[in-house]
Amino acid sequence: MLQIESLSKSYGTTAVFRQVSLQVGRGEFVALLGESGVGKSTLLNCIAGLDEADAGRVVLDGVDVAGLDPDGRARLRRERLGFVFQAFHVLPHLSVAENVGLPLRLLGQGRDAASRRAAAQRVDALLDAVGLAGLGERLPAQLSGGQLQRVAIARALVHQPALILADEPTGNLDPVTASRVMEVLIAQAHAGGAACLLVTHSPTAAARADRVLRLTLDGVVEAPAPRSTDPAR
Repeated sequence: MLQIESLSKSYGTTAVFRQVSLQVGRGEFVALLGESGVGKSTLLNCIAGLDEADAGRVVLDGVDVAGLDPDGRARLRRERLGFVFQAFHVLPHLSVAENVGLPLRLLGQGRDAASRRAAAQRVDALLDAVGLAGLGERLPAQLSGGQLQRVAIARALVHQPALILADEPTGNLDPVTASRVMEVLIAQAHAGGAACLLVTHSPTAAARADRVLRLTLDGVVEAPAPRSTDPAR
């Protein structure tokens, strides 16, 4: 599903990372570790076509992302990608349910009564799965940081994307909620057949992955699964 070949990125004369190569298959859950500042979030942005690498290729479901124009990249993200951002990026004027359902609307779902019902059921099911049942009518300003993180996770999964990119999705969550969210992400990969790449500093989260990789300045290396010693932050 995701293939990265010799990807390199610099800002000016400063290299962020170079010669990054990795693959994530359908139904596979991969954790990516790395020191702060090594470029984990930048790598996710390059994969999603939100940032441009200096060299190398990103191939998503057979499509070379660099070969697409801006509209093509936006369409690829809309149709095949779910991105959980660290900064949430929820829309303040939309309710929780409207934020979560936005990807479905962008895909043209909900144009008739039957599809609207199906979309609403999908939104409700995901809100329940991440522990936000009954909060669909609230505005983002009425939620805590941890709740906003869960809105972002539900929104990333609602359209059942082929690839999930998750940037520290449990960083604002308590241990019990973090475990619940990890179950949802794992189910989307293993049962739903999505490829999932999780950026995390949490040994507890990384220990749940099928494989663990570590990003360094000079590429990606396989890493042993860490011991689960932290509270799933």
